[in-house]
Amino acid sequence: MLPHRVLPALVFTGLAAVGHLHAADPAPDTEAYFTRFVQPILESSCVHCHNANEQKGDGRLDTLENALKGNDDGAWLVPGKPEESKLYTLTVLKPDDDDIMPPSKEEPLVHQQSEHLKAWIAAGAKWPAGLTLAAVPRMQFKKDIQPILEQNCLSCHDADKAKGELNMTTLATNVHGGDGGPALVPYDPEASPLYKRTTLKEDDDELMPTKKSGGPLKPELIEKLRLWVGQGAPWPEGIVLVPKAKTEERAPSPDTIELTRKIREFIVQTSGGNNEGDFKPYTGTVTKAPNPKTFAMVPIPGGEFLMGSPETEPFHKPDEGPQVKVRIDPFWMGAMEVTWDLYMPFMVTSDSRWKDGSKKSPGKDDKPVDAVSSPTPPYTDMTFGMGQDGYPAISMTEHAANKFCEWLSAQTGQFYRLPTEAEWEYAARAGTTTAWSFGDDPSQIGDYAWYFENSDGKTQLVGKKKPNPWGLYDMYGNVVEWTLDQYSPDFYASLQSGVSNPFNKPVTLYPRVVRGGSWDDDAKDLRSAARRASSEVWKAIDPQLPKSLWYHTSAQFLGMRLVRPLKLPTAEEMHAAWNLGTANKK
Repeated sequence: MLPHRVLPALVFTGLAAVGHLHAADPAPDTEAYFTRFVQPILESSCVHCHNANEQKGDGRLDTLENALKGNDDGAWLVPGKPEESKLYTLTVLKPDDDDIMPPSKEEPLVHQQSEHLKAWIAAGAKWPAGLTLAAVPRMQFKKDIQPILEQNCLSCHDADKAKGELNMTTLATNVHGGDGGPALVPYDPEASPLYKRTTLKEDDDELMPTKKSGGPLKPELIEKLRLWVGQGAPWPEGIVLVPKAKTEERAPSPDTIELTRKIREFIVQTSGGNNEGDFKPYTGTVTKAPNPKTFAMVPIPGGEFLMGSPETEPFHKPDEGPQVKVRIDPFWMGAMEVTWDLYMPFMVTSDSRWKDGSKKSPGKDDKPVDAVSSPTPPYTDMTFGMGQDGYPAISMTEHAANKFCEWLSAQTGQFYRLPTEAEWEYAARAGTTTAWSFGDDPSQIGDYAWYFENSDGKTQLVGKKKPNPWGLYDMYGNVVEWTLDQYSPDFYASLQSGVSNPFNKPVTLYPRVVRGGSWDDDAKDLRSAARRASSEVWKAIDPQLPKSLWYHTSAQFLGMRLVRPLKLPTAEEMHAAWNLGTANKK
C-alpha cells in the first residue's frame, strides 16, 4: 500500500469536489496546472474530434493557436473569459443539447473537469509553448470503469464488507480511503492504490484483486484504470457501485481453420477451384449487400519481370533495390480499387459483435459467410466526407482488408486475397520497365492518377483516369493499396534471381507494405517501384482501448485491391492469407 496522503477537508457531492484536490496542487495561472488538470481533459475528450486530420465544426483544439483561432463561429478559447470560451461553455450545456461537448453519445464532463477548465481559462489559459496535444482514449465511467470495479473490487470493498476499512462504492469513499489512506487520487495514477495495486506481480500480497479473487487483471483493464485516474477519475453524480459477478467468458470465435475449410469446399463446389480454361475477364457480385453490387476482375498473365528500380531512375530510393528477376504465376486482379459500394455491407452490419468481430449471438442456421469476423461499429464516419458510392473504401487495417477478402470469397465461391508486393508491382508495370507504366515523363501522371496536384485534397471516383496496358485503373494514386508483405528495406537483396512468387511473410504488425501512392502524394511516390511502410501512427486518433483491429482512422489515404490466384491454394494457405493482419510475434 502506498503511504497515506494528507488531504484537506473536502465536501463531495456525488461529483468530484471542485477546486484543489490537495495542498500541493499547482495554481490555475501556472503551466503546471495545465499539465496536471487541463491537458488530460483536452487530450481525452476533445482532440480526437478536433485535430489536424479531423476538424469537426471546422475547429482544432490540439494547439493553443488553433484553440484561439476557433472556427467561423468564433474562438474556442478566450483567455481570462470562460463565459466567452466555447471550450468551457459547451461542456456545461444540458446533456440533451445538440451542441454539448463531448457530444451527447458520450458521457459529459463531470462538474470538477468543467471547473478545472473554467479556473484555467479565468487565470489566463497558460499553455506550454510549442505543445501540440495528441488524442488519448477517453475512459467513460459507465462503459469502461464501472464494470471493472463492480466485478473485481466490490466483493471485498463495499459498504457491508469494507476490507481494510476501504469502501469503494462511491467517489467520496475511494478518495477518503481506508486503513492505508486514499485509494484514489484523481489525476495521479501513481499515487492511487486503486490503480497501482493492480500492476503488482501475481505473487505480491498487495495485488488487487488477489490471485484467488481472479487477479491479476488483464493488461487492457489495468490500462483503462490508469487512463481514467489520469483523466481526473470522472465519476458521474449519483452513481453508487454494487458488487456484480464477472461477465461470463465468451464462446470461442468460429472464425477458425474449420471455417476456412468449409469456405474452400464451397469454392470448389461453386467454381471448381482452378480454372486454367476460363482465364478471362469476368464480373463478380457481392450478394450480401442491400442491392447486389458488381466488381470487375482482369486476368494478369504469368511471367518474369525485374522487381525494383535501377539506381539511375529519378527518385530511386535504396529500398527499391537491388533489382531482382522474379517469376509470377497468373492471377486475376481487381480492375479498380475496392469501393465503399462493396466494402460498406461488410463493415456495417446489424449484428452485435465482440472486439474481434465475431457475432455475440450467432444463429443456428448461419452460413459460413455469416461466421466470418466483421468490423465492430466505427465511432465516426469512415468516409470522412470524401464520398461513398463509387469512391474507394479507406482507412481499413490490413486485418480488415483480409477479412473482407474472406467474406467476399465465402459468398462468391471464388478465392480472393490481397496481392503480394511482387504481384502488385508486376501488375502495375504491365510489361513495362519505365518509372510509370506510361513512361518516364511525370508530366503525364495527371492522365492516369489522382494525386496531390489534381485530387482536391481527397479521394476521387474510381475508374475515371486512363488504365494501364493491362486494363487496371488507379494503380497509381487515389489510395495506396495494401499488400500481404512485411516491409523490409533490404528484402530484395535476400532474393535469388529467378525466384517464383516472392513473399516476405509478416511476423509483426508493423511495418507492412502498401503500394501505389495516394491522392495526397507527389508523382515521384506513385512510381511502379515506390514502396511505403505502414505505421502505428495511422491509429493515432483512434480513441478506443485497446485500439481497434479494424480501423486506421489517421490513414484516410489507405485502401485495397483484390487478387484471385489462378491456382486455388490449400485451406491452410487460405487461412494464413486471411489472418496475416493479426500476425505479431512481438
